[in-house]
Amino acid sequence: MSTVGGMADLPFGFSHGDDPERDKHKKDPDSGSGDSGGPTPDDPFGIGTGGSEFDMSQLGQIFSRLGEMFSGAGNVTADGSKSGPVNYDLARQLASNSIGFVAPVPEKTSAAIADAVRLAETWLDGVTALPAGTTKSVAWTPTDWVDNTLETWKRLCDPVAEQISTVWASSLPEEAKSMAGPLLSMMTQMGGMAFGSQLGQALGTLSKEVLTSTDIGLPLGPKGVAALMPAAIESLTEGLEQPRSEIITFLAAREAAHHRLFSHVPWLSSQLLNAVEAFAKGMKIDMSGLEELAQGFNPAALTDPSQMEQLLNQGIFEPKATPEQTAALERLETMLALIEGWVQTVVTDALGDRIPGTSALAETLRRRRATGGPAEQTFATLVGLELRPRKMREAAALWERLTEAVGADARDGVWQHPDLLPSAEDLDEPAGFIDRMIGGDTSGIDQAIADLEKDPGTGDSER
Repeated sequence: MSTVGGMADLPFGFSHGDDPERDKHKKDPDSGSGDSGGPTPDDPFGIGTGGSEFDMSQLGQIFSRLGEMFSGAGNVTADGSKSGPVNYDLARQLASNSIGFVAPVPEKTSAAIADAVRLAETWLDGVTALPAGTTKSVAWTPTDWVDNTLETWKRLCDPVAEQISTVWASSLPEEAKSMAGPLLSMMTQMGGMAFGSQLGQALGTLSKEVLTSTDIGLPLGPKGVAALMPAAIESLTEGLEQPRSEIITFLAAREAAHHRLFSHVPWLSSQLLNAVEAFAKGMKIDMSGLEELAQGFNPAALTDPSQMEQLLNQGIFEPKATPEQTAALERLETMLALIEGWVQTVVTDALGDRIPGTSALAETLRRRRATGGPAEQTFATLVGLELRPRKMREAAALWERLTEAVGADARDGVWQHPDLLPSAEDLDEPAGFIDRMIGGDTSGIDQAIADLEKDPGTGDSER
């Protein structure tokens, strides 16, 4: 499991080599290192010390920079509402800086994607009982992806960030609290900025790698909007033998299949996101590192850039597994595996006889996930968990065998209620689950559906 801590330690799996400002300096050698004109990940205060001895005359500039950063990281946002533990304005800004200029998607490309989604929907109609779930097809630039998924990332990241943002005040000894006084709120804000900074850099990189809005199996974008990413798809096609049109249709089918589940299985989206939240909230922080830091905490460090950087780079937040966390992790991994396995099964059934490269493309994406691609790595470090590709393969095998045994309609009926879904044990030993389905044992489906109808709130998938 990845550590959540080391907030300014680029914990999302990316290096300082991804810094667009650094590349800008390379292209402009005359810019110098003494005054970059703005903050960068390596120079958060924008004073460009470049490793040279600190000049006390720059202290005013440091506090000016601090004031600018804190101005957007308080407890109240511009519209008067209470802000969360992460500075998402900073995250959006850094993501935008990382992406840089992007040209609009040509109308011809958007039309081709819309056509591919319509075709894929027609073919999917013949292999699944779940109706189409897309109401709109779009081609997104990386900037579009950030804008349309940030609200969901907030829900995924806030529980983790809340643990970090409160850890300062709750863990400092009483004498340190009285000494630090108002600095504690500043430390909380610094944590929010550090998390927002790392999130922004991660999303900026991830936005150029994902292929569709459902690439990591979660409903990140708006409900019913099938979104493909032409620039990332173009990069993918360069190393493949299949024609571009086939690859686009294959990815459109995967996107459309995901939306059939998210739109017509009303409890699925909320249960997925709830499982992520439960996992994050179950996290316990190993406080030994923080307590050690607190013993020698000196507020004067906030006036020294080198000590400030050292403070923010302390790898002091070490998550510890708890029973609640383990249970939430298994629940989440099982649901994601079932989703991915079902999507692979129906897409293969829909496209297999029509697009010769379907199996090869499915294997390419499977390997992409198995090797921990950018989406996998970022998700793993954002919420501290990793998805096991083996479970996805087992889930696909279970759905395939179940289709052969009981047909597509009965297979898709399993999604009527979460209690009917295969368990983690069923993924490892699918024969028993399939036997129960063949025998008509739906384990209390009538009562489960009756309970669901009595309490419609459990089916609320609004985000």
